[in-house]
Amino acid sequence: MPPPIRIAVLECDTPLTQTRERYGGYGGVLTKLLHSAADAIHMPREALDISKWDVVNGAGEYPALDDIDAILITGSRFNAFDNDPWIVRLVEFVRMVLSQDRVRVIGVCYGHQIVARVLGAKVARSEGGAWEASVCDVYLTPRGKELFRKEALSMFQMHKDLVYYYPQGVEELAWSDKCKVQGMYIAKRVITVQAHPEFTEPIVREILETRRQQNIFDEDTYQDALARVVKPQDGVVVGEAFLRFLVE
Repeated sequence: MPPPIRIAVLECDTPLTQTRERYGGYGGVLTKLLHSAADAIHMPREALDISKWDVVNGAGEYPALDDIDAILITGSRFNAFDNDPWIVRLVEFVRMVLSQDRVRVIGVCYGHQIVARVLGAKVARSEGGAWEASVCDVYLTPRGKELFRKEALSMFQMHKDLVYYYPQGVEELAWSDKCKVQGMYIAKRVITVQAHPEFTEPIVREILETRRQQNIFDEDTYQDALARVVKPQDGVVVGEAFLRFLVE
């Protein structure tokens, strides 16, 4: 059996209470996704060596590149275009990873935006601050159909910040009605998605209810998102694509 793929999950936020109690952190949520994807493609879970790094509240420590084969940057409630010290450190670490050609990069939502920032694209609030939330349709480019092995995706979304255009040198994977940059790809280097393949219905319900209580979501936004939270979604399909990317 070949050595395991060493994946460092860079945790860019802390989950809400119920999710934290179940999974421990977003590293746990992503581990569940990757294990489910491994099961789906008949990859032994032992083929994945997953470590977790709190890059927000930790001591500024990051994995040594010699000790890992990939990084996976999680979602976050923070803004990828801000310059808080921990965000600047994250940007510089991702820049270092992208400057070499062995360790691969996976980005999810906030992670997708961080990668785009490093590659020189504009990341900012959507015009009008409109949310894309709950299960939404994602349309695929020919390359996206090839990588995800579907004609289109239904995905959990939870963002109102956008990557405004594709940076130079990446392949376009997907778009939606509210976000034209839904996925980026560089063969054997980078794969990112704006959506949240790791989210489940209970995770999204907790976020929706909390943001309603905090008046982050108005009633119309909340009800619209809640009506779609039970729809089937393709998170594991995207997780499978992540694993195929790691061994391509």
